[in-house]
Amino acid sequence: MADGESGRAAGLIAAQEKAIALFAEIEARGLVAPGRGEREVSDLIRDLANDMFGTTKHWHKRIIRSGPNTLLPYRDNPPDRTIGEDDVAFADFGPIFEEYEADFGRTYVFGDDPDKHRLLEDLPRIFAAGRAAFQADEDITGRQLYAEVERLAADAGWDIGIWHAGHLVGEFPHETNDGAKAESYITPENSTPLRRTDRSGRTCHWILELHFVNREKGFGGFYEQLLDLA
Repeated sequence: MADGESGRAAGLIAAQEKAIALFAEIEARGLVAPGRGEREVSDLIRDLANDMFGTTKHWHKRIIRSGPNTLLPYRDNPPDRTIGEDDVAFADFGPIFEEYEADFGRTYVFGDDPDKHRLLEDLPRIFAAGRAAFQADEDITGRQLYAEVERLAADAGWDIGIWHAGHLVGEFPHETNDGAKAESYITPENSTPLRRTDRSGRTCHWILELHFVNREKGFGGFYEQLLDLA
């Protein structure tokens, strides 16, 4: 099992490294930009992933959100929108690399709004603080980590925009039979330790997913990557 587990961890880390390279190229090419539609950007990123890595599969829908659409949770499907000159936009992609799932998200800010730029800075900072809380407590539960992320967000002036702060990740196809079971998510309903094995005896690996919003001002931001592997 040890070799198998180390291989799974290496596969997930390698998948994330490719996602990091993909998003670096997205930024270098300026694909997420004012004047482009969300669907157009999504298709450009899909094609870039295929060109760079031969990626043709994504384990969840590709998401580009901008402006007021950044307030909406994953399950919503808002109409296509053109990215504005003073918008926040974010990308949430789940490409499959050699049968391992990546789940990666980043935020982009256009214009000079100080609150939007503060959100851009807070997202990676709070991600790091959430990871530190996970690393500091061997027995931390989904409920406890969610509470810590919620506290960190509130202290910075943000609300959590979705009902969880992360989820299990692994091999494709993703385990959809767990659906919305609390044990599969970093959520107030999950009282189980995050460091555990799944029903097949495999080590659970986690994504930390941050969706922070300011509903009064009408924008949100997004940041996600592996929690327990780096």
